[in-house]
Amino acid sequence: MEKNVIAALYQFKNLTSLEEYKQTLLTFCKNHDIVGTLLLANEGINGTIAGSRQAIDSLKQLLLNLGFDQMEYKESFADKNKVLFYRMKVKIKKEIVTMRVENLIPEQHRGFYLSPTEWHKLIQQPDVVILDTRNHYEYMIGTFKNAINPNTQCFVDFPEFLEAHRDAWKNKIIAMFCTGGIRCEKSTSYAVTKGIGKQVYHLKGGILKYLEEIPQSEGLWQGECFVFDYRVSVGYGLVPGNYQQCYACRMPLNSEDLSSPFYNKGVSCPYCYGKTTKLQLQSFSERKKQMDLGQCCFR
Repeated sequence: MEKNVIAALYQFKNLTSLEEYKQTLLTFCKNHDIVGTLLLANEGINGTIAGSRQAIDSLKQLLLNLGFDQMEYKESFADKNKVLFYRMKVKIKKEIVTMRVENLIPEQHRGFYLSPTEWHKLIQQPDVVILDTRNHYEYMIGTFKNAINPNTQCFVDFPEFLEAHRDAWKNKIIAMFCTGGIRCEKSTSYAVTKGIGKQVYHLKGGILKYLEEIPQSEGLWQGECFVFDYRVSVGYGLVPGNYQQCYACRMPLNSEDLSSPFYNKGVSCPYCYGKTTKLQLQSFSERKKQMDLGQCCFR
């Protein structure tokens, strides 16, 4: 069966004329039946999109023609009849990954890249500080052996976490990782710019590249990796995992959560039950109806 291509991409690059980029990309994607989300900001581009092999290849060429010639780019695949995204969105933002720190230039100042094999060797060394830059709920379903949980609710909190450990880590080797690499572009840029750590490294291509290249029998990854698409989580070999997602609060849910009396698909789960307003519940219920209708239409 023919597969759809899911492409995750980003590049830090100084951009102007964002509205022109937006209209060019939105028109092209709609004309080629590409769906997903692309974010544009003065600092670059970031997004995940899906479409046919020919459509994605054509978009990749367009991006190259527009000057995105050093993209971090990854592909995965899904059955043609699988609803991956419901529409195409191109949004103009202040940042392509929100950290709210001014004057960071990741393409000029960032940590040293490590391949999955190099990363695997480094994090087995004693006294290396292994930092998970992701949020608490992502950490809880899987992380690297001996990784530190920053206990952040969003990436904006991460600089404060680093500053709190400035003195303790001033002579340490710091190794950071995230899902696909983009958060580490900024987190390591912050550390390098602010002089936190003796040396700063990050996993090129993120956890996903590690799970793709390192066999489970040798791997140091424990659990599953949360991803921001229909799969919810993946394991070694990027095989879809065992989690589903609450579409009300976005928390990943395991089999025990799904059996809870507080779980109502698309409306509530044990993490958000009783914490939403009546208006929000009505909105979630209506969205569930629309999603169910969309699934039927795409079968």
